[in-house]
Amino acid sequence: QVQLVESGGGLVQPGGSLRLSCAASAADFSIYRVGWYRQAPGMQRDLVADVTRDGVTRYADSVKGRFTISRDNARKTVTLQMNSLEPEDTAVYYCNARVGAPFWGRGTQVTVSS
Repeated sequence: QVQLVESGGGLVQPGGSLRLSCAASAADFSIYRVGWYRQAPGMQRDLVADVTRDGVTRYADSVKGRFTISRDNARKTVTLQMNSLEPEDTAVYYCNARVGAPFWGRGTQVTVSS
């Protein structure tokens, strides 16, 4: 079982930045693919970005060039730096870890509004 705890969400104006962090309890965190998903009201949960155990990253087209994902295996954390935020980025952001079945955090709200 893996526990994931997100932090760093909040309210920000368009064009602003936020940094989301996820702390994991997994003893073997380094073997997991870890990432961030988001879900807006009435919408499905979609991939934002993830990073493999080997450091290979992938991003949703809508966030490429604005968001950066990184992982720290020693600290068992995964971070999402979000820049140039847009109202369309408003959603609940979920941390995800998987090596087989996925594990999820409870989510953190990100609201982009003036």
